[in-house]
Amino acid sequence: MVIIKTLLTIVGLIICLSFTESSLHEERRCHKSIINDDEPDQDWGYVNVRPDAHMFWWLYFSTIKPVYSSAPLVLWLQGGPGGSSTGFGNFEEIGPLDVNLNPRNSTWLSAANLLFIDSPVGAGYSYVTDKSAYTTNLTEIATDLVHVLKKFLYYYCDFKTIPFYIFCESYGGKMTAALSQALQKEIDGGRLSIDFRGLALGDSWISPIDYVNTWGPYLYQTSLLDKRGLALVQQAANETEMAYNAGNYTKATQLWSMTENVIAENTDNVDFYNILLHNTDGSNKMSIKKTYFMAPELSRLYLKHVAPYEADPLTELMNGPIKKKLGIPDNVTWGAQSGTVFIKQYGDFMKPVIDIVDDLLMNTTLKVVVYNGQLDLICDTPGTELWLEKLTWPGLSSFDALKWKPLYTVGSQTKAFVKTYKNFSFYWIMNAGHMVPADAPDMALKMMKMVVHQVDE
Repeated sequence: MVIIKTLLTIVGLIICLSFTESSLHEERRCHKSIINDDEPDQDWGYVNVRPDAHMFWWLYFSTIKPVYSSAPLVLWLQGGPGGSSTGFGNFEEIGPLDVNLNPRNSTWLSAANLLFIDSPVGAGYSYVTDKSAYTTNLTEIATDLVHVLKKFLYYYCDFKTIPFYIFCESYGGKMTAALSQALQKEIDGGRLSIDFRGLALGDSWISPIDYVNTWGPYLYQTSLLDKRGLALVQQAANETEMAYNAGNYTKATQLWSMTENVIAENTDNVDFYNILLHNTDGSNKMSIKKTYFMAPELSRLYLKHVAPYEADPLTELMNGPIKKKLGIPDNVTWGAQSGTVFIKQYGDFMKPVIDIVDDLLMNTTLKVVVYNGQLDLICDTPGTELWLEKLTWPGLSSFDALKWKPLYTVGSQTKAFVKTYKNFSFYWIMNAGHMVPADAPDMALKMMKMVVHQVDE
């Protein structure tokens, strides 16, 4: 019996390896770039996660020599909910090319293989063919992502033994927390084989009410509100918290939106993604035609929190040469369903996931990282520090007692600070807003390398 099992294991490994090598060869040959001959090898495809629900993934193989398997696999998840990882995260932040299809010097491919997934279903190139197939909560999102990863690892089984990390941004942080917890359960239950090493929560919507409550003081301390404006913002925030404490998350989302309106009226429309900017609302970048199906308030929210991920010229790129290159079905328009994605998550939007982060920290083999842009408002650093203090993780007091360490890229200008205790790290990124890799590309790349142990802290 032992001999038979051993033989079956060897045969399985041979089949896996031979399948991987032939598939990689064929897929990489078939999917060679038609836009830029210098692009790295890549692959992409759809996974039918449920009836009428089709999720799109896009893999770039690392440019590390001699082979990509010497680099970790990094999954990037975008925010919104409804923002496109394959679009915004790829072409605006960490992928090999920018929106003008020029090489990005700070691409994360120099240190990792990159996997982008358009999540939830309906974001980016992901789509549904029936309205009932949209997700409405975080659990459903995580379940779909696990399904995609299992299918991906079936195609590329050699990635099962390569260190795997998840990086994210904004609402992608809630998705990452839930996905990480679901992945760990699958691993512990023997239903998934993957070398899951850690997650990095970037400017993440982990505890919405802590952000709402710190908006006013943060803006006041940075001279973007006067005392009158501060009082008005605090009043709106208090009303939001009352609904939140009562467990009425739909109403809390509505009042969160009203709090944003009060801030806009008293700050000359400060940009929620970078407080040094004003009057850059997404409605200036996107056509209102895409939101005709929404109530006015939902249209405004969509334009402010999803449209910036899909602003021209990115929309033209994704629905033009990139769509043609990828062979996306004609009936699929990049980003066309993202407004509905946002609406479907409306009742789940204000729910916190601090307990999930706590649970992940208890796994001492899993690295948990938080990073925040200094100039972000929507997920401001004071709010992040506030929810961190609510963790029950036993190492919190020891972490707080540490002195942070300055980080540099080129020259003597401080680019970030970091603290690390056991399996938890916090990076404060200077001169960056909500989209850290876009605002501080060199520092973001260095941080990623530190997380995956390619440079020392």
